[in-house]
Amino acid sequence: MTLLHDAELSAAFDHAALSYDRLVAVNPGYHAHLRRSARRLRLPRGGAGLRLLDLGCGTGASTAALLAAAPHAEIVAVDASAGMLERAAAKPWPAGVTFVHAPVERLADAGVSGPFDGAFAAYLFRNVTDPDGALAVARSLLAPGGRIGVHEYALGGRAVDRAVWTAVCKGIVLPAGRLAGDADLYRHLWRSVVEFDTASGFGDRLRRAGFADVRVLPMPGWQTGIVHTFVGRSR
Repeated sequence: MTLLHDAELSAAFDHAALSYDRLVAVNPGYHAHLRRSARRLRLPRGGAGLRLLDLGCGTGASTAALLAAAPHAEIVAVDASAGMLERAAAKPWPAGVTFVHAPVERLADAGVSGPFDGAFAAYLFRNVTDPDGALAVARSLLAPGGRIGVHEYALGGRAVDRAVWTAVCKGIVLPAGRLAGDADLYRHLWRSVVEFDTASGFGDRLRRAGFADVRVLPMPGWQTGIVHTFVGRSR
């Protein structure tokens, strides 16, 4: 199977939007892990006075995690999928949270401009055609010293990491995707992880993009070696 890209991937997420929250709810630790990654940004003062960017917000789970870590911040959440964004925007949010429909590559066209004090991206960079270009956009929108946090399926590089991920996908994720009528999307999600950077490789990608103080942090539980948090700082 060829990976989905750009408009084709956005359309697949549009179609999956109605069932997406129900499917991720059966993933043990899904929301807790997002909150852990958001906390790892170490945003001061509960976000008071800070302007934050949530890249690839989907149905708003990452936005909620960022809000939990920084309840007093202004948050601009963006996504390329109109269907996912509609689900996100329909949820109750404080006045400081706004949603914008745009792919990361065209944020300027949608009126999103910096500087931001921090950026958070969950499950984004392995789903864009040009991850280096997307990282360049994120860096350009951050103020000097601004923080980036990435929550991503990026395998640890051991054979067992790939084996566990494939077993979970074939035993749970792919059957659930077929039942929901979104088989192509969930096959893409499985393959996109297998074919993406390892955790150390994505850490190196962040450094090449110009981020300093990059750290690669694991998740607990069954997702150890499968999901990581990446944190860094704009120079």
